[in-house]
Amino acid sequence: MAFESLTEKLQNVFKSLRGKGRLTEEDVKLAMKEVKMALLEADVNFRVVKQFVKSVEERAIGQDVMNGLNPGQMVIKIVNEEMIALMGSETTEVAFQPGKSITVILMAGLQGAGKTTATAKLAGKFKQKGKKSLLVACDIYRPAAIEQLQINGKKQEVDVFTMGTDHKPWEIATEALAFAEKNGHNVVILDTAGRLHIDEDMMQELQEIKEHIAVHQTLLVVDAMTGQDAVNVAKEFNEKVGVDGVILSKMDGDTRGGAALSIKAVTGKPILYVSMGEKLADMEQFYPDRMANRILGMGDVLSLIEKAQESIDIDEEKGREMAGRMKKGKFDFEDYLESMKQMRNMGGLSSIFSMLPGMGVKAGDLEGMVDEKQLKHMEAIVLSMTVEERRNPKLLNPRRKHRIAKGAGVDIAVVNRFIKQFEQSQKMMKQFGGGGKRRGGMFGGFPGMKGGRFPF
Repeated sequence: MAFESLTEKLQNVFKSLRGKGRLTEEDVKLAMKEVKMALLEADVNFRVVKQFVKSVEERAIGQDVMNGLNPGQMVIKIVNEEMIALMGSETTEVAFQPGKSITVILMAGLQGAGKTTATAKLAGKFKQKGKKSLLVACDIYRPAAIEQLQINGKKQEVDVFTMGTDHKPWEIATEALAFAEKNGHNVVILDTAGRLHIDEDMMQELQEIKEHIAVHQTLLVVDAMTGQDAVNVAKEFNEKVGVDGVILSKMDGDTRGGAALSIKAVTGKPILYVSMGEKLADMEQFYPDRMANRILGMGDVLSLIEKAQESIDIDEEKGREMAGRMKKGKFDFEDYLESMKQMRNMGGLSSIFSMLPGMGVKAGDLEGMVDEKQLKHMEAIVLSMTVEERRNPKLLNPRRKHRIAKGAGVDIAVVNRFIKQFEQSQKMMKQFGGGGKRRGGMFGGFPGMKGGRFPF
């Protein structure tokens, strides 16, 4: 996950500040020196870091902070505010043309940045807003890119326009726009060719498209894992072609996060979306304030709630029924499978934990808390049961348990332990529903938590 190392280092700095009753100017400068090193190691642009530290110091050494009741918290607040300002302060959205006019979006970026996938993800986001998008394959050099766009378009249930590889990109774009006008599309997204590096031919192709049709938004997809190179690419594209916004891809990878903190300050162009995974639904709108909260270890509960609303496909009636069964301790294995499905749709437990305040975001810590292998074994056990057994666990006699263990490929002791913990969780939920006190930690009920129980 992005920012792991930066978050850990910043939290260590703030931890030392919280322990002080009052902060001296020397305390602030020492802390900012450590913040500066952490940002540089996260591959944030040097000039950006220099200005950021200067702004924080000027505010933190003020009399209002020094004499505050909790000066450590005040410094953290200032760092948070300056970080939000660094990334753009306000959330920027794609600007659509008014009325029935067609909005043309040109997607640009280097080869391997995830541009074609981002194009399809964007169409999926627009579909949720009631837009009818047309994806256009303008990469005439890679037949595989055309095929990839067609496959992803089918998955998103959006139309794809292609003319193969024998026409120039601007010709394809022109024909696609005519097609969109005839077929009622109100958004046209052009997936253009990428190169291994920026060259004049690439820029010329993009300029030709803009000369022949009206492009309303040019979005640049950059690989967040390339760090400062991503910022340099954005700067050069903006100077030669013009860029309206940036999409950061691969933010879930082993990236230090410097690009997210540098792009707006260096190019003046906002980050619109961040891509957090391989699935077509794994694209989030970029909120500077929420990203700053994540970086500082404050969590991102709002994004978690939105992700839940988008991912959970149970209706209200079904949700009320499940809640009622939980209160009565009648939560069965069918409900267990449903809860696992919903958590998987939200990116899994690790993704959920990373957005919760106070949980920390180190991958190693999350892996230590969540045993994915154990989760798969549990799911295999439940899937090896009959529907009747899932709905009525009391049917699970020794003979049935042996059959289930064999079907799941686990030892009978694992099945017995799983069922025992399930029964304990049912009793715990019944106490919960009746107003009794819940024993155990906040996540004592999650499956796969080492030493814990299940999420019922």
